Amino acid sequence: MIYCNNCIFNETTPAISFDEEGVCNYCHLYEELCLKHPAGKEGEEILNNIFSEIKRKGKGKKYDCVVGVSGGTDSSYLVYLIKEKYGLRPLAVHYDNTWNNSISTENIRKVLTKLDVDLATHVVDNEEVDDIFRSFLKASVQELDSSTDIGLAAVLYMFAEKYKVQYVIEGHSFRTEGVAPLRFSYTDGKYIESVQKKFGTKKIKTFPNMKLHQFLRWTLFRRIRKIRPLWYIDFNKKAAQEFLQNEFDWKYYGGHHLENRMSAFNMSYLGPKKYGIDGRVNAFAAAVRNGDLDRDEALKLMNQEPHLEEGLVEYLRKRLGIDNEFDDLMNLPNKTYEDYKTYKKTFERLRPLFWVLYKFNLVPESFYIKYTSKSEI
Repeated sequence: MIYCNNCIFNETTPAISFDEEGVCNYCHLYEELCLKHPAGKEGEEILNNIFSEIKRKGKGKKYDCVVGVSGGTDSSYLVYLIKEKYGLRPLAVHYDNTWNNSISTENIRKVLTKLDVDLATHVVDNEEVDDIFRSFLKASVQELDSSTDIGLAAVLYMFAEKYKVQYVIEGHSFRTEGVAPLRFSYTDGKYIESVQKKFGTKKIKTFPNMKLHQFLRWTLFRRIRKIRPLWYIDFNKKAAQEFLQNEFDWKYYGGHHLENRMSAFNMSYLGPKKYGIDGRVNAFAAAVRNGDLDRDEALKLMNQEPHLEEGLVEYLRKRLGIDNEFDDLMNLPNKTYEDYKTYKKTFERLRPLFWVLYKFNLVPESFYIKYTSKSEI
């Protein structure tokens, strides 16, 4: 097995390549992003300018931004950061797919209560969202939880539009999460719609799917911008978790993306066992690149089984009503997003438009890099 000499990605990583020194293209992408989005003093200055603009445009409004919350490390710390350190007036927004674990729900309550931040929640009908999850299992693709990503993104835009807010604050950091290969995490509204139409038994009614025309309306015409403050600070997850525990009695839930039970099943069971995709590799590789984790230690951690909540698989089988067919679903031939209708080719054709949107912070740079390119990085 050929490994990158700088991180822990190896030759099985989709769309990977190595330079003469054995360093992978994902590490080079990380270096490029660091140059474009500096942390430290320079990053602080950039954030001050961004937040000054948010405050100026938010004058006279109840809220000057919306921020997504999940009960996880990044979003919990981000709410504290923008409210207490930078003095913004955020509305916290949560997409509830009805699969939250009790720890994450309590984390949201504790943090927002102490910070005196209002919460807006969109709760999807549990039978409808469960039918979507069943459809993705039947589609035999690894993006079982893609509806959660689309749902959160759509809900953030919806509440920003409702309260006439121009800024959506997201808790993503390429320094701690990396940039996942497209084949690890593809999603778009047409993908969800096509899979549900083919395999589902219920129509999409309460699920906040995001069509392309909605996305373009929110970005092009409403001019709603996405800001990722953690791209500009020296963010350390372990230090952030210790701070949250001391300040808010926040609890750790076992691992990256494990604050939601469906995400946990996808990350810790479905990905590794059916598709050979261990999602932890993105976070561990990012931590190695960022100097937060020793490379040898990261490789040892990857040899350990992912954390899996006791009884989670049994719970999923019973809740989705697939107890008798679970093994058959796990043994279906693996497919990818390319086997279904998606917006991918449309995104590629609209690459020049998305370049302009990315330059004006109307779409994240990671979206532009991954979704509009014909390569699969």
